[in-house]
Amino acid sequence: MSHTPQADVTGPAGDGRGPRGPFGKMWLFLRQVFDELRKVIVPTRRELVNYTIVVMVFVLIVILVVSGLDWVFNQAAELIFGGGAAE
Repeated sequence: MSHTPQADVTGPAGDGRGPRGPFGKMWLFLRQVFDELRKVIVPTRRELVNYTIVVMVFVLIVILVVSGLDWVFNQAAELIFGGGAAE
């Protein structure tokens, strides 16, 4: 598990009380949000296309696996319980 360094929330005196009041807490939250946004790396167009293709191929494989299992279980149910047609 990765550990992200935390922002200093102890206040300027280091007394552990943290920011006071709702506006101080809101300001701390927004400052932490912008600090995290600065760490974001935007993928290049080529990387984005590659990631999209990988996801689409993976989704197609999962669709095929689930469809195959559905067919197998359907065949097994028909074998065990019959076709369900009343004669």
